[in-house]
Amino acid sequence: MSEYAVEVNDVSMLFNLSTEKIDSLKEYVLKLLKKELYFKEFHALQDISFTVEKGDTFGLVGLNGAGKSTLLKIIAGVLKPTKGSVVVRGDLAPLIELGAGFNFDLSAKENIFLNGAVLGHSRAFMEEHYHSIVEFSELNDFIDVPIKNFSSGMVARLAFSVATTIKPEILIVDEVLAVGDYKFQEKCKNKMNELLDGGTTVLFVSHSAEQVKEMCNNAIWIEKGRAKMVGRADTVINAYAMA
Repeated sequence: MSEYAVEVNDVSMLFNLSTEKIDSLKEYVLKLLKKELYFKEFHALQDISFTVEKGDTFGLVGLNGAGKSTLLKIIAGVLKPTKGSVVVRGDLAPLIELGAGFNFDLSAKENIFLNGAVLGHSRAFMEEHYHSIVEFSELNDFIDVPIKNFSSGMVARLAFSVATTIKPEILIVDEVLAVGDYKFQEKCKNKMNELLDGGTTVLFVSHSAEQVKEMCNNAIWIEKGRAKMVGRADTVINAYAMA
């Protein structure tokens, strides 16, 4: 039996949403002490279970607000589930939120080393891979510019280049291919295929059902925080498209 790269076991996520507007921290603390804070429970995820084999490309589909990004954050260790557990076997590079791990006041060059450190790599390691990262991102003319002046597409180029040049064992990609021009999207897809050929496991979210069908072997359809279907990507996407 193949060893799984990711195991998600009965994961649920409950958020408490404030039902009233609070204008200051002082007001929040006073209401908290007086037990006058009222919350509404929101079940972002309920009893989600699936496995991803090593070297697989696994897609996540569902409408906005279905819980896809919350699930990816739990897998990446950004959030802790209210219930259930996640087992991840391998080094993980998450591309979940555009620019996460970046300091927007620093230059692109400085952020390459900063993001590398966030991913657990030494400066010497990042210096070794620096030129290939810049080359792939096609941002050489802007490498000393603070990324607060970058477009969202340029930030996505930089983030994707750092995460994929270092060849992670597990790559999480959330809507990154939806940002930027068509030429770079194709370049990203080719890079992901190259990583897959090298054994990297990919968890992939896209609003494009056809993109998921093209890129992924297996998939999960999430609807209102619940797993509607898990199985072969083409079967899941066809059912999702007909819904």
